Amino acid sequence: QAQFVESGGGLVQPGGSLRLSCTVSGNFSTYVMAWFRRGPGNQRVRIAVITDSDSTKYIDTVKGRFAISRDNSKNTVYLQMNSLNPDDTAVYYCNTQPLSATWGQGTQVFVSS
Repeated sequence: QAQFVESGGGLVQPGGSLRLSCTVSGNFSTYVMAWFRRGPGNQRVRIAVITDSDSTKYIDTVKGRFAISRDNSKNTVYLQMNSLNPDDTAVYYCNTQPLSATWGQGTQVFVSS
């Protein structure tokens, strides 16, 4: 089972940007990876996916603002987030697809003026 360490969150003003990172154990280059988020009182939602061949998909609410990428030499998946708004406030997680059993601690993103 893969394990995950997310980082890069923080407090940002509306319209700002952040880049999240997730370092993954295991045979990373073969994994399909995804970013998820859980907002206050909400369920965890998958927001972006990247395959082992670098194909990507996004939910509509982040399409055009967020970009998922990967660096197989560093066992790391990234989420570049631009034009952030308060609705993006959440704890962000990465995981494999299909899901690995153990989640990381996540990284908190707080968008506020």
